[in-house]
Amino acid sequence: MPKLLNIFSKKKLPQKTAKQKIIIDNREKNSLIPSILKSLGFEMEFKQLPVGDYIINDFAIERKTLSDFKSSIINKRIISQLLELKQYPNPILILEGLENENLYIGSLHENAFRGFILSIIRDFKTPIIFTLNEKDTAKYLEVLAKKQIKSPQTHGIRATKIFLTEKEQLQYILEGFPQIGPSTAKSLLNQFKSLKSIFNASEEELKKTIGKKAESFYNLIHKEY
Repeated sequence: MPKLLNIFSKKKLPQKTAKQKIIIDNREKNSLIPSILKSLGFEMEFKQLPVGDYIINDFAIERKTLSDFKSSIINKRIISQLLELKQYPNPILILEGLENENLYIGSLHENAFRGFILSIIRDFKTPIIFTLNEKDTAKYLEVLAKKQIKSPQTHGIRATKIFLTEKEQLQYILEGFPQIGPSTAKSLLNQFKSLKSIFNASEEELKKTIGKKAESFYNLIHKEY
């Protein structure tokens, strides 16, 4: 005769462990991180994310290798990515690759690198995590996801790409030149009104607006490929 279940027993029945869903951008399929997270038992959903590479509740995580990060500083792509990331209450930037790459070796001057790191923390209020490799990155995501199970929050965020106005695009193009920051770019545009006029200006005309920076700027825009 089968044994009857004692409904008055104080013994608790086994409960399923809660799982935290991690939303992952489709482009991350080529990395090892999703497979590591899967082996750790996390539920995953791949999407074409407009912002970030990983979403865990109200945390948006942008993952960059150190080499990609340095390139994105030089071409200013990182600025728009950080602004987009700020749509979430908790943005995080992961810089991956300490195991194989020196922070200060590359085309970017080491003080420029340090300055930009400080700017991300100070101006963009975005914490940075340095990781050794993909496995180390996955471990950080694991710890964060487990903490979210204990204190879940949902905000229904619908993040979107940030599109620059036409004036902002003009300034963005100029800021791609060495030594041309936001104030210098604005000075040039206020004086010459268009990129065409700026690029057609003589070195002497440029000097009246941006001083010593004019020589290297003029030489670069007239340099043949």
